[in-house]
Amino acid sequence: MNRCIYYIFIINILYYLSSSFAFAQEINKFLGLRYDEDYRFLAKDSLPNWYKDLKFNPLNKDKSKFVSQGGEVRYLMQYFKNEDWGDAPVDYTSFYTRFLYHTDWHWSSYIRFFGQLSSTFANGRVTPNRGIDETRLDLHQAFLDVYFSLQSSAKLTFRVGRQELLYSSQRLISVREGPNNRQSFDAVKLFYKNEIWQMDVFYAQPVINKANIFDDNSTTDRKVWSLYVVRRKVPIVSNVDLYYIGNYNRIIQFNGVAGEELRHSFGTRIWHKGQQWTYDLEALYQLGSWGEQAIRAYTASANVTYSPKMCKLSPTFGLKTEFISGDRQKDDQRLNTFNPLFPRGAYFGLAALIGPANLVDLHPSIEINITPKLVFGIDYDVFWRYSLQDGIYGPNVVLIYGDRESKEAYIGKQLGISLEYTPNRHFSIVPEVTWFSAGNYLKEVSSGKDVLFGAVTMQFKY
Repeated sequence: MNRCIYYIFIINILYYLSSSFAFAQEINKFLGLRYDEDYRFLAKDSLPNWYKDLKFNPLNKDKSKFVSQGGEVRYLMQYFKNEDWGDAPVDYTSFYTRFLYHTDWHWSSYIRFFGQLSSTFANGRVTPNRGIDETRLDLHQAFLDVYFSLQSSAKLTFRVGRQELLYSSQRLISVREGPNNRQSFDAVKLFYKNEIWQMDVFYAQPVINKANIFDDNSTTDRKVWSLYVVRRKVPIVSNVDLYYIGNYNRIIQFNGVAGEELRHSFGTRIWHKGQQWTYDLEALYQLGSWGEQAIRAYTASANVTYSPKMCKLSPTFGLKTEFISGDRQKDDQRLNTFNPLFPRGAYFGLAALIGPANLVDLHPSIEINITPKLVFGIDYDVFWRYSLQDGIYGPNVVLIYGDRESKEAYIGKQLGISLEYTPNRHFSIVPEVTWFSAGNYLKEVSSGKDVLFGAVTMQFKY
């Protein structure tokens, strides 16, 4: 009860603080990657404004050098009943806190430094806190950019240091927004961009989050490298991505067995964002080696939404489906289990019960704009195992029930309901409820109870 009172108090503080920020002009939208925000246009704004000075503070008379600041506070309360379909010891309520602060130094038209600190805390879990749950204080990002201007609309950038990476629909490389700790990498990256083309090449090692102060570090046990190309304004299909991603794991488990992995992913994505129709179609194939076995894995997905124009509540109807391969036979010297590499932590909702491996999924949804500031969402997801010779995996690609034989494919169905209130661009509050009905497979290999999950997310950005 004391914890709930504390969170109600925090809600009021954040709301009134965001209201005080609202008097500042609408400067810019906050982006998923905060380092992509650009406030140089404020150099032409001569009106005094304390919030503008926070986002654009010139360092010289002609304002070619400047520093920008920003941050985020997120509070998340979660409730689990029958976690792990009843195999968890007790039902519980947990609390997560995230603080992010960044500073962005533009020393000239050619050199820029971006740094970000992260401080996260977790309380109330029945099992020990994981790396994604808590790190008291650490350097989340710190990188240097060197710009090479090729022409007015094109730029080549060299980036080195600790940084977040996000590509396409975040199926393989994501910032991992759902969990308390976002994912960052120690990386070297070279990327080119103009109005039509974007080409990235990078080599990176993921940062492993730890609980204490300034002890997060990358590891040579895991490496990822990529060539990623985006072509925009393509006739008929709109936008096309083509990519290669290489990944090395010194030790990783599939189907209950550990081995060294070298995996190569080749994929393409066709996507379009329109006022009424959006679509995102992606397919990729993986090959390589895992221990003594050859890797042959694949996935294909389709995500389509439609927003009718002449409708008062501006609903958005969505339909998503995925086919994600699993291992066909344990003793055939081939691994067919798909590896999502660094996916969104909350891939199928914030409850994060299942990860994207050995899965077939059908997912209709609808969003209704009750008011411009209030959005109601409901989604329904049905899951089956792709291969009966493989188990199901968590969001971190850890096998959950693979050592228990079952001929059942049907995993279960999940219903999610959410309400997002955004009074201004700084503050949002999202209560949501998820119910997962266990199917025949889960009833055979686990306690088979239905899972009830509830959460309230409060977020403030500046």
